[in-house]
Amino acid sequence: MILLSSILHLRPPRRCGPLAGLGRGPGPAVGSRRALRVLVDMDGVLADFEGGFLKKFRARYPDKPYIALEDRRGFWVSEQYGRLGPELSEKAISIWESKNFFIELDPLPGAVEAVKQMANLADTDVFICTSPIKKYRYCPYEKYAWVEKHFGPEFLEQIVLTRDKTVVSADLLIDDRPDITGAELNPSWEHVLFTACHNRHLQLKPPSRRLQSWTDDWRAILDSKRLPPGRAT
Repeated sequence: MILLSSILHLRPPRRCGPLAGLGRGPGPAVGSRRALRVLVDMDGVLADFEGGFLKKFRARYPDKPYIALEDRRGFWVSEQYGRLGPELSEKAISIWESKNFFIELDPLPGAVEAVKQMANLADTDVFICTSPIKKYRYCPYEKYAWVEKHFGPEFLEQIVLTRDKTVVSADLLIDDRPDITGAELNPSWEHVLFTACHNRHLQLKPPSRRLQSWTDDWRAILDSKRLPPGRAT
């Protein structure tokens, strides 16, 4: 029901007042640009998943080998740890399946400020689009709680929980996972790869784009996707 309710809230009712700055103000006038819809991933883009994982892994398993952030390769942490030792894959998974893992993640530098600024831009709808883990006892609740803690309760309307991001309609998806696949072979969004320790070494082929960090010019990426006035759909 969490997934269904999140998708049903993808287009919350437009209203005036203090929520207008979160992409929920009055709709664009006839002939003006339509709102640009931006999906922002959570783990590895807003929340420091890699740093939080490494800290808790070393605390729980101080005598086990670990992978420094500069040596991380590949999106799946558990796969790289499994290559260090067969038992380390399950130990890695146990970290993010534990209570308080997601809620205690630190925001990445500049992430909260940038997304709040993004959400306050005219003609811009911003949604936090994140995939919960399958062991759902703690993860979905803690993702909502993390957003409320760092963005405020009004941003809870802007959360989309889904295991398949390809079925969500948008203009842009900012995500640190290099290969995003699903039921929709041709998603409506352009994937902008957010640089993380595990994907820093990858060479992207044009026209694929990166956002190096939240100090990078994310506004220029958004502006490149906007339709000029008179071409709104």
